[in-house]
Amino acid sequence: KQTLLPLLREETSSFIFPCKLAVQRPELQYMVMELLRCIPLLLFLLFVCGLDHFIFSILSIIQHHSFIEYSYQTSHHLSVNVMGTSLMAQLLRTTIGALNTSFDTEVETSNLACLPQPTGMTRQQYLNTCLPLAVLALLCLAQVYPFRLRRAIAAFYFPKREKTRVLFLYNKLLRQRKNFLHLQRGRVARRARQPPELGTLLLQWCRRRWPWLRRCLRRRCTLCGTPETPQHRPCPNPDCFALYCESCW
Repeated sequence: KQTLLPLLREETSSFIFPCKLAVQRPELQYMVMELLRCIPLLLFLLFVCGLDHFIFSILSIIQHHSFIEYSYQTSHHLSVNVMGTSLMAQLLRTTIGALNTSFDTEVETSNLACLPQPTGMTRQQYLNTCLPLAVLALLCLAQVYPFRLRRAIAAFYFPKREKTRVLFLYNKLLRQRKNFLHLQRGRVARRARQPPELGTLLLQWCRRRWPWLRRCLRRRCTLCGTPETPQHRPCPNPDCFALYCESCW
């Protein structure tokens, strides 16, 4: 609970608050990893759509530029004339005259049946193909909110385990704050032993010379770097120019 152990500014970024709608830093890492897993699917989908369009273009070029039409015309005329009036001539005229034929042939054909008949995908079909991947990406963005219910569900079924986890987290924060305070004290001490830079001295002189510049030339907290507010407290040592926010102080 916040009344038991208020979190510092540096600690807030490492926890997930279920009531906040914004995606927080721990959730952002998992969300980015899930989105990165969608990149191979996206590349495969782009490759398949590009290959489909390429094959359709090739087949369409073959269809339009490989069409060949054949036209075949032939004529056949056979006529046998038997002259004379004799019996043999009449006999030949009746027998051989049956061979008289006459016909014209005209054939037109093409290779249209052998050519490919490609059908390109419509824009709606492309959208329907990409829609599952878009839904998957939206689920990767929205999965952080159902995942926040995992702790509440586990605490409902295992209250003793939840109490143990809270105590462990509380003690872990205390140890981290103790180490953090020790490290920050050493860092501030090392900075205090160093002579002030020319820019820092010039900034301090300008702030004392023109007090109205304090709104523009705001200092920052020595530890966390938050901009200066009325709640910030300066170091009581007049020779020290350190400034601390309320939580760091």
